[in-house]
Amino acid sequence: MTAVTSLSDRPDNFTLSIVLRTCAGLSALRHGQTIHGLVVKMQQACSDLFVGSSLVEMYSRCGEMGDAVAVLDGFPDPDVVLRTSVITGYQQNGNAEEAVSFFSRMLVGEGVAPVPVTLISVVSAIGQLGDLRLGKSCHGFLVRMGFQYALSLANSVLNMYAKLGEIRMTRKLFDMMPERDVITWSCMISCYAQNGNAVEALDVYKRMIEVGVEPNSITLVSVLRACTLALDLGEGRKVHEFATQRGYDSELVVSTALVDMYMKCSCYTEAIGIFYRMPKKDVVVWAAVIGGYAQNGMANEALKVFQDMLSDGPNPDAVTMVKVLTASSLLGVLRQAVCLHCYLIKTGFDNKVFVGAALVDLYSKSGSLGNAVQVFETVSEKDAVLWSSMIAAYGMHGLGTKAIATFERMIQSSITPSAVTFMTLLSACSHAGLVEQGRRIFDSMSHVYGVTPTSEHCGIMVDLLGRTGELEEAFRLIERMPGPVDPHVWCALLAGCAIHHNIDMGEMAARILLKQEAEHAGYYNLLSNIYAFDGKWDQMVGVKKLMMDRGLRKTPAYSSVEVNNEVHAFLAGEGLHQG
Repeated sequence: MTAVTSLSDRPDNFTLSIVLRTCAGLSALRHGQTIHGLVVKMQQACSDLFVGSSLVEMYSRCGEMGDAVAVLDGFPDPDVVLRTSVITGYQQNGNAEEAVSFFSRMLVGEGVAPVPVTLISVVSAIGQLGDLRLGKSCHGFLVRMGFQYALSLANSVLNMYAKLGEIRMTRKLFDMMPERDVITWSCMISCYAQNGNAVEALDVYKRMIEVGVEPNSITLVSVLRACTLALDLGEGRKVHEFATQRGYDSELVVSTALVDMYMKCSCYTEAIGIFYRMPKKDVVVWAAVIGGYAQNGMANEALKVFQDMLSDGPNPDAVTMVKVLTASSLLGVLRQAVCLHCYLIKTGFDNKVFVGAALVDLYSKSGSLGNAVQVFETVSEKDAVLWSSMIAAYGMHGLGTKAIATFERMIQSSITPSAVTFMTLLSACSHAGLVEQGRRIFDSMSHVYGVTPTSEHCGIMVDLLGRTGELEEAFRLIERMPGPVDPHVWCALLAGCAIHHNIDMGEMAARILLKQEAEHAGYYNLLSNIYAFDGKWDQMVGVKKLMMDRGLRKTPAYSSVEVNNEVHAFLAGEGLHQG
C-alpha cells in the first residue's frame, strides 16, 4: 500500500469507509488493520462514527469481534448505527447470545432506542437461539415501537417463526402483512416445506404466481423441496422449465434441488443428466445422487458414483458416507463393509455417532452381528438413532430378547426412545414371536413414553399378532385405529390369514386391499394361496385369471453373490446368469 506523503494525499472519511467496507467484503484483515492504523494517525477521523461503523463491520466480517468491540469502546458517545454494527457482527459470527445480551444492555442499561435495522439482527439472533418465548417478546416490543409495518423487519420476524417451526404464527403474521415481497412469499413457502406441509407450500407458491410476484432462486429451492416431499413430478417439471427460462438452473443450489427432486421421483436419467451438465459440483449434490440411487435400490450405481467422487470430486463428508453405507447395506457384502469401515477410520468419520448408526446397520445386513456390536460398543456417546440401529440389528438376526435387553439399557442410559425406536423394537418382537413382550411395549408407547402409535407401529403389531395366530385381536386393533387404515396394515392381516388359513377374514382383508391398490400383485398371490391350501381350486383359478386379465405379475426376488470382487445378482427362476 502506497504511503501517504502529505496532507493533500490523505483520504477523506468517505474514502476510508469505502475502502474498509471493501476489506470487509474480501475478509482482508491485514489490509483492514493497515487502514485502521492510518485512521488512528489521522486523529480527526477517529471520531467519525461512519468510519467507526465501517471498522466494526470489517473486524466482524473477519471474525475478530474482540477488535470490533474495542473500536466501539474507543468512541465516547457511540450512536445506534455503531452499536447495531456490533450486534450484527455477533449475530453473523454465530454468537447469538452475545448479540441479544448486547442489545439488552444497550436498551435497558444505556437507554439507546433501536432502529428497525437493529431489530432485524436481534430477531435473527433469537432465531439462531431457537427461543420462541424470547422471539414473541421481541415481536411484541417492535409492535409497541411501531415498527411492525417495516417490510424488512416483518420479513425477519416471519423468518424467525418459520425457523422455530411455528407454522400457525408464521401464517398468521403472513396474512396480516399489508405488503409482501418475494422474500415474504419465499419465507412462507419455506416454512411449509421445512415442516413437511408440501401441499400447503405449493398452494402458496401458486398464489404467489397468481398475484404477479416472480420467484427467485431461493423460492425455487423451497418449491422443489415441496415437490420432492409430495412426489409431485408434474409440478416439479414446471418449476424446472421456469428455472431454465430464467437462468436459475445454472445456480448450484437450484441444480442440486432439481437432482434431488428427480431422484426422489425415480427419474434417474433426468437427475443424472442435470448432474453431469453442472459445471461445478459440491459435496451436497454428489451426496444427493448417491443417496438417490440408494433410495431407489440401485446400490451398484450409487457406489460407482462414490468411486467417481473419490477420483474427481470433492472429499466426501459424513453425510455422504452415511448414504454410501446405506447403499452398501443393500448389497450386504461383508468385505465391502470392512473396506468402508477402514475408510471411515482413516478419514476420522468413524467417531460420528450417526455414521456409527449406519455402520451398525451395514454390518448387521452383511451378516456380521459381531462387528455391529463392536462398533456400537465403541461409540461412547450414543444417541437414540444408534440405540435404534442396534435394536434393529438384533431383531434382524432373530434375537428379540437381546433387542429388548438393549432397549432396557437405552432407558437406563436416560436416552428418550423415539417413534423409530419402537418400530425397530416391535419388529424384533414380531420376528422372534414375542407376543406378550410386544403387547407390553406397544401399550407402554403412549402410557409411559408419550409416543403416539402411528400406522406403521400398528401395522407391525398386526403382523406380530397375525404371525402367532391372534387374528381376532389383530382385527380389533385395526378397528380401533383412528382414520383410514393404510394398505400395509391390511396386508399384514392378510398375510396372517394366509399363515393360519382363515378364509373368511382373509377374503374380507383382500376385498379392502384390492379397493385401495388394485394393481398390487402380491395381494392376489396371498389370497390365491389361502384358497389353494383349503382346496378351493375354483376360487384360486379365478384370482389367477383376474391377475392375468389385469396384466399383473409378481416381482421376482433376487439373490446376490460376490465372485472375484464383483457382486452378481440372480433373479429367481433364472437358469443362466450372464456376468
